[in-house]
Amino acid sequence: MGEKALLVEVADGTEAQALHAELLRRRASGSLRVREIVPAARTVLLDGLDEPARVGAELPGWRVPPLPTRAEEVLEIPVRYDGPDLADVAAHWGVAVPEVARIHSAARFRVAFCGFAPGFGYLTGLPSATAVPRRDTPRTAVPAGSVALAGPYTGVYPRASPGGWQLIGATDVVLWDHARVPAALLSPGIRVRFVVADPAPEEA
Repeated sequence: MGEKALLVEVADGTEAQALHAELLRRRASGSLRVREIVPAARTVLLDGLDEPARVGAELPGWRVPPLPTRAEEVLEIPVRYDGPDLADVAAHWGVAVPEVARIHSAARFRVAFCGFAPGFGYLTGLPSATAVPRRDTPRTAVPAGSVALAGPYTGVYPRASPGGWQLIGATDVVLWDHARVPAALLSPGIRVRFVVADPAPEEA
């Protein structure tokens, strides 16, 4: 990533999210001068550091508090739980099909990191026991707005694209709009709740 960058690897996604939040706080306070802070599954990239070696040496001594559990503003995303993989997910979880919507909409999510496509967020919040595998055969086209599961993550496809995640529903919320500021609705750290949307009206 260049001479001004530092890639920090941590144990898991929870630590990565906590470190990302602490780095943002330090940048906002002026105690850390860095241009970009980019979280991923188990790493955080800092780019644009004046002295990356010094920051790397000091970082192990930092106190990084856990993510706050207090009430925060939550972005609600309405979902029609009618995806083509709903029955497969229910079978994997060992529940009836309607229970998938109940379990998923009861969880409280946080955007851990973004990637894959502009506007695509990797959201954590489901219990570890609900992790599901990717499809054996990816789809060549997944519709925009598809709400999907893979491993421990929930994601929403911001545009039509190939994909191998398990599709459990769909939303009309626009995840990426280049005319909007910011263009991406989701960014790391944002709290999200999926709510059960009214079913689409039947055509006459």
